[in-house]
Amino acid sequence: MSHWGNQFGINTYSYTQSMSAADCVRALAERGVRAVELMFFPGHLWITDSEETLRELRRVIEQCDVTLVSVNGPNVDLNIAAATSEMRDYSIKLNVEYLRVAAELNAKGLILGPGKPNPLFSLPQDVMEGHFFRALDTLLPTAERGEVELWAENMPFAFLPDAEGLMASLDRYGADSIGVCYDVANAHFIDEDPVAGFDRVRPRLKLVHLSDTGQKVYRHDAVGLGDVDFAAVTAKIKTLDLERPPMLEIISRNADRDIAESISTLANPAT
Repeated sequence: MSHWGNQFGINTYSYTQSMSAADCVRALAERGVRAVELMFFPGHLWITDSEETLRELRRVIEQCDVTLVSVNGPNVDLNIAAATSEMRDYSIKLNVEYLRVAAELNAKGLILGPGKPNPLFSLPQDVMEGHFFRALDTLLPTAERGEVELWAENMPFAFLPDAEGLMASLDRYGADSIGVCYDVANAHFIDEDPVAGFDRVRPRLKLVHLSDTGQKVYRHDAVGLGDVDFAAVTAKIKTLDLERPPMLEIISRNADRDIAESISTLANPAT
């Protein structure tokens, strides 16, 4: 088994369909990984998991000396800014459950999708922002009670896809405690310069997601399979004084290979 080390955290997206969260943490820890982002997915980690299952997962995280940086959900399935109140209510309720589990596992943050527009006939921006704010009115107090932070992410399918729009909206809401998870591939896909994006989100930056993509097909590939300028990205990251290691969010059916190759490429950019 190759040693990946602790220079990067690992998001467990690629393992959601093949192993439980506890088994995944064990496997990553054996490779030297010390920071993880667990994905919510039935059979991996889900809101219906028993108290015993969650206690065992927390015990594994602690025994493996791993930091649970964040938890993340299937945001493409949810929409806290939807046109229908039923979908908004369901999405908020599920995020409340995510926060409950996150608190039980001592996760630092929950990655939050701001909500998605209808690509054919979108609601006005101010209406979606109002729905987003009303969701925050419920989620933020819940997060604070559980000592979990909310980290909104720039997502190309969201109604706030870019760094400027996301930060301006969060500033209008006014809660300094809400952070940002800045995803480099998401930024590149919408033709946003990640280096400039980092500068814009820096006051709220809590976590960085790393993966590769082109700009025609949306991907979270191994580093080198797309055309993200990782030389510029890694140079910029070194100036940010991040509290946490960048999180590799590689989505692949051959995750062990692709994560190992990504780590090697990022650690040895000249080779």
